[in-house]
Parts: sequence; structure tokens; C-alpha cells
Amino acid sequence: MTDIQQGNMQVAMVFDLNKCMGCQTCSIACKVLWTTEPGEEHQWWMTTNTQPGLGTPKGWEDMGGGYKNGEPAEGHQPTRAEFGGGWDFNYEEVFYGGKGRSVHLQPKDKGDDTTKWGMNWDEDQGSGEYPNSYYFYLPRLCNHCTKPVCVTACPSKAMYKRAEDGAVLRDEDVCQGSRFCMEACPYKKIYFNYVRDVAQHCILCFPRLEEKVAPACARQCPGRLVFVGMLDDENGPIYKLVNEWQIALPLHPEYGTEPNIFYIPPLSPYRLNEDMSIDEETPRIPPEYLESLFGPKVHDAMATLKGELAKARNKETSEILETLIVYNWLDLFGPYTTDPSKLDRAPDKVAVSLGATRNKQN
Repeated sequence: MTDIQQGNMQVAMVFDLNKCMGCQTCSIACKVLWTTEPGEEHQWWMTTNTQPGLGTPKGWEDMGGGYKNGEPAEGHQPTRAEFGGGWDFNYEEVFYGGKGRSVHLQPKDKGDDTTKWGMNWDEDQGSGEYPNSYYFYLPRLCNHCTKPVCVTACPSKAMYKRAEDGAVLRDEDVCQGSRFCMEACPYKKIYFNYVRDVAQHCILCFPRLEEKVAPACARQCPGRLVFVGMLDDENGPIYKLVNEWQIALPLHPEYGTEPNIFYIPPLSPYRLNEDMSIDEETPRIPPEYLESLFGPKVHDAMATLKGELAKARNKETSEILETLIVYNWLDLFGPYTTDPSKLDRAPDKVAVSLGATRNKQN
């Protein structure tokens, strides 16, 4: 295994899935900021998909990658069709071609199967049967892992983990477009720019972090569900949620990359019996499904959450629930509370040009 330089600092994020309403504000905030250049039309570094679902790229959970026995495991390289999206629409035909009453707006089929899937294609479908259907939303971005297998797999050494905040970045001047990083990443959150022949992924909004501004996806979230801060700050909410209370869990920990994006697992209504009475012993979201996503620790996390809810209903104080409620939205962001409108220069403009500038350290 290639040695990965580790620093003393690691920025982490916690997403409270009990608050996510699938509004896509985080996805759009990232999209309009970072992926508006040629070759990035299909790229969504931040996605909010419906679970259970195939997500993006289509069927990513079955594409392999990560580590096995300490060594990179073989993975599938997602195809352009599996990502889908980035479409051109028949605007001219519908709006200006005199066919507005006979032709509906639709993507232009280029014959490459890219119009058969896209980001959030299976939105709100979920699983289960009436009256016990269920689903929840899962925001996903690069996990900026402690042991990023993408860095290990990169043959050109374009990828690296920088010491000051733990962000996993790449030097696009060095990237040779081999796409081994895409195969190795078990979360399949690395995209390929077919115009520039380089791979690209979420950069943790590092130009914003350098100005003490929270990442765009977190700051724009209207649901107050995204915590940002240093993982080892014992006085911060992320340390408590992850290490002390152990209710924030990584996605698919079995891949061995030690992600630094964590999730509060979703609670659910109880199942209904055939006579529509409530089965108070069985949650609608199967616990085994949550275990398939977050590992066996999810059961203890769920028990803790339910115990805290019981305390609150009994008019007892719950520090955990007080933290998750987030009365003051700036409490979400640890040291990253700077208002970007108050800066002399907008951090979003620091590194938005094409080429390596965006993904290199300043």
C-alpha cells in the first residue's frame, strides 16, 4: 500500500438524515459553484439520492473498490451511461418549432445511452409495499477518507491528502486520466471530464475553508442538518456525535477507507398491521437494511436515539437532542462561520478557473 501523508487536522461533516427532506439545495449549491465548465455537465459532486435506490452512478453500491485485507480491491469503473445526465433538451423544437402541443420537452438522445439514467433518477421510489412503503434521503459527496484508496491507486501521484485539513485533492496538471481512482473509490464519487481528459471530484470547498467559510452544500442547507468542523475538537458537536455518543456513522465502513463524512441514521414510523393497527415493535425501515449501509454499530446508534427521545417525552433533558435540534444555525459550522459576503474577495472565485488551479493548493 502506498503511504498516505497524514496531518494533524481533519475536517469532517455529519449529516442528520432525520432532517433531510430531499430538497436538493445542497446539490444545486455545489453544481452552480464547481461544475459549470465544459465536460462537467454530467458531474454532480454532491448528490441527494433516495434510499433504497440505485443512486448515481447507477448501482454504485455493487461496483466494488475500497480495501480488502489492507490492499486495494478490484472495482468497476463507472461508464458515462451509468452516470447519465448532462443532457441537451429539445428546447428549440418545443418552444420555437411550432410543436408545443404535440411534442414534450425531453433530452436529446445522442445514441450513447446517457439519457437512460441520471442523478436522482429513482427519486422518491423507495421500497416496501403499501401501507408500509418507506424511503429516506441520503446526501453523498467525496468522503475525504483518512485512508483514501483513490490516492493509493493513482499511478501519476496526482492525488494527495493535504495536511492542513485532510481534504483529498488532485493536481489536474499531473492527472493523466488513467481513471484508476474511479475504479478504486468504493463510493464512486469521482467523475471523468471527457473534454479535458482528467478525473474530478469534490474538493471540500477548500478555498472557502481557507477563509473560514463553511462548504457551500452545508451553508446553503435549509434544514440545519449538516455539521462541519474538526473531527478531533473534543468541545465540538462532531466529536461528540461521532466519538462520544457514537450516533454518527460512516457509510459502508467495510470498505476500509475510514470516511470522514458521517450520518445520523434515520428513524422511521412503525409498521402497520393488516387491520391498520400500529405494530410498535417493528420499524418501517428494516434494521438490516440500515446495517447494510452503516454497519452493525447502527443498532446501538438507533437504540441511543430512541432512548433520548424517550427521555425528552418524559420531560428530561437530552444533550444529544439539544445538539441535533440546532437552535442557532451557525452552531453547525464550528470554526467556519465567516459570512462570505463580508470578505474582501469571494472565496468561491479563488479557484474556479479551468485546469489545475482549482484542485491545487494556493
